[in-house]
Amino acid sequence: PDFYELHLLHLPSLSLPPLAHTLQKYLTALQPLLPPDELEHTRKMVQRFGSPGGLGKKLQQGLEKRARHSHNWITDWWVQWAYLESRQPLAVHSNPAISLPRQDFSDWRGQLVFAAKLISAVLDFKARVDNGHLPVEYMRGRPLCMELYPQLFSSCRVPGPKHDHVVHYGRPRRGPTHITVVRNYQFFQLDVYNSDGTPLTQGQIHAQLCRIRSQSWKTDKEPMGILTSEHRHTWGQAYNRLLHDRINKESVRLIEKGIFTLCLDSPVMRISDEKYASRMAAQILHGGGTYSNSGNRWFDKTVQFVVGEDGSWGLLYEQATAEGPPVSTLLDHVLQYCKKTDTVRAPLIPLPMPKKLYFYIDPAIKWDIEMAKQNLDILINDLDITCFNFQRFGKEFPKRLRLSPNSVIQVAIQLAYYRVHSEVCAACDIASLRMFRGGRTDYIRSPTNQMLSFIQAFDDPAVSREAKIELLREAAEAYSQLTDQALHGHGIDRHLLGLKLQAIEEGLSVPRMFMDTAYGLATHWKLRTGQVPTNTDSVMCFGPLVPDGYAVCYNPQPDHVHFSVTAFNCCEETNAEKLADTLETAFTLSNMFLISDPKKTSLA
Repeated sequence: PDFYELHLLHLPSLSLPPLAHTLQKYLTALQPLLPPDELEHTRKMVQRFGSPGGLGKKLQQGLEKRARHSHNWITDWWVQWAYLESRQPLAVHSNPAISLPRQDFSDWRGQLVFAAKLISAVLDFKARVDNGHLPVEYMRGRPLCMELYPQLFSSCRVPGPKHDHVVHYGRPRRGPTHITVVRNYQFFQLDVYNSDGTPLTQGQIHAQLCRIRSQSWKTDKEPMGILTSEHRHTWGQAYNRLLHDRINKESVRLIEKGIFTLCLDSPVMRISDEKYASRMAAQILHGGGTYSNSGNRWFDKTVQFVVGEDGSWGLLYEQATAEGPPVSTLLDHVLQYCKKTDTVRAPLIPLPMPKKLYFYIDPAIKWDIEMAKQNLDILINDLDITCFNFQRFGKEFPKRLRLSPNSVIQVAIQLAYYRVHSEVCAACDIASLRMFRGGRTDYIRSPTNQMLSFIQAFDDPAVSREAKIELLREAAEAYSQLTDQALHGHGIDRHLLGLKLQAIEEGLSVPRMFMDTAYGLATHWKLRTGQVPTNTDSVMCFGPLVPDGYAVCYNPQPDHVHFSVTAFNCCEETNAEKLADTLETAFTLSNMFLISDPKKTSLA
């Protein structure tokens, strides 16, 4: 067994929470969202579901049996339900993008030098993964599951008519030896290893990238990559048509098998420094449109690095296989590697020309591409992105007051939403379940009752400053407790999903509790939030989960916090820039309260 298999043997399996605990936490989570009469109606329904003769007991027994016979009773179901069965386009709706600090170059020469270094950095990281030299990560003193790391490379999502699937071609030895480079909508197979298995030097990679540039002067008329941005059912049908041709099939397989994809983007229109962060986040996320760089993407690919001619760069990843923490570890390694000076001279060995991947485009495929171009431009024009860097203070300030920075930020996000919309809403933050074998994620729900009490008191002049400080502390503490519960496998959303899917598995109708309007409201995530677990000044962004919602990502650094806010223009009620401005004010005011707090007591 390899290093990761041995490591997994020492991790605990994910335990199944008691049914009564989850149902009680569910009712508690509904309290800030529902009026008393609706809450009472739902309470009776939940009690019937969880009663000794209720359907919940039977479904819980089915889950207990499933848990006994698997290392992780929910992960396969979660990946299938949340990702592979989703028919939404991967662009904007699913794939997160991470925009990195701008590099010090502004032309194609600097672009290719940096890209060569980046490729070497990723190959160095992959070597550590393949050799089992990547240190096991820990959180709160417990080792984390490292299972996803080998799957980051040479993997790809494949579209299907009803659901997608993921293919993994990576093997520590005898795996694929090429990456895919895309420039001006043209795809190239670039072998990055010598025949003896050693990686090419940076100099050799740079020379090969120059050869790719010389083969791709003009933009390809048909941007094949645009097809991967389509609705999954539509792309699945086009994918099958595409693969009828032998040349197309070979080209698609080479893209899917590639270790990762490198997107060499063309220059984009200059923009003011104030708007630069938002523009760059959008460029990484979707390519900027069909007249810009959207054709330089293969959205199904697990990992895609993007390098622009203006020094912009970042990464896009597909969530069925990749997750934030492993991707952040990869990025940290790339950044550290890129600081080193390359001292290895390129050997004078002739290298084969990078292979251009050709596609035969018949009228049906041409029509598919035209439809995909139209639909992607509509989606891009509908997305509103605002990024800002909050510079008054960062995560060290709440820490000095023994407060969780994440909890304080979450309270500020709900406060901002309330100030804009005069109500609170169902919000989900991501908790990692990697303390358990095969663990992925669960949700940390907000608002809590304590959060609602603080929010309602915040703008009330009748409430004293001291009382508001105490309410803020209570809100942060309650959120920290929910976070701790979720990290240790005691969240409620994966358990509720498991009960629902168990009913479907047993051929039963979906329980009434899940057809209730309260459950619909509680899972209509108007706020999708995410923290970037990285030590770098990166900005993460993705689209909202619902048409009338927002996505808020944040990256707390010691003395500042990066935020990105997205919303859809088609919804008249939501406005990303307005929420971002309100969030900046709310975060400032809520933290200013704490400056003169005499207690400064410890929080969980």
